[in-house]
Amino acid sequence: MRALSLLLVCLALLLSGCASSRYSLDGTSAEGQASYYGARHHGNKTASGERFDQNALTAAHRTLPFGTRVQVTNLNNGRTVVVRINDRGPFTKGRIIDLSRRAAEQIDMIRSGIVPVRLQPLTD
Repeated sequence: MRALSLLLVCLALLLSGCASSRYSLDGTSAEGQASYYGARHHGNKTASGERFDQNALTAAHRTLPFGTRVQVTNLNNGRTVVVRINDRGPFTKGRIIDLSRRAAEQIDMIRSGIVPVRLQPLTD
């Protein structure tokens, strides 16, 4: 079952790409642009049905299953954060993940707003 889950996550990453995303040869990581969302969306329902909490370590991804944990690395400074996917998005071309404000703070991207990142889905 674990192998099937990993295979599905890898397939989802491959299928969710766009021209500005680069994937590793084994399909387990992706690179692209990250943005964050916060106060304006705080308290709104996410696509998973839970309320968005800008202070939680969560993120939006187009295709990864809800509950998937992903390590996000800011390629400008090497800082990392682990987030849980609980929403869909981003819907802006070239972006591969939208982080909560707290996650964005942990990888020091608040000032710039958009940074290049590497995503690595984690398995249990």
